[in-house]
Amino acid sequence: MYGEIKKFRRDLGVGIIRAEDGRSFRFEGGAILNRLENLEGHEVHFELGDLKARDIIVLAGSPWAAFGGISI
Repeated sequence: MYGEIKKFRRDLGVGIIRAEDGRSFRFEGGAILNRLENLEGHEVHFELGDLKARDIIVLAGSPWAAFGGISI
């Protein structure tokens, strides 16, 4: 699924993703596969598991960012 990170509380390590269909899903910071400093507002691809977002990939910048920031 695709969506956007609407809120992320770094101090608690949890956030909310609004999916393309308008539904909202909670997630834990550890579910993000590639890291960025400011997560709010970024588009993401994610899977669902137990009504939570998991395997989250932030879709920002170079497509290589999804692989840990490899640059060419």
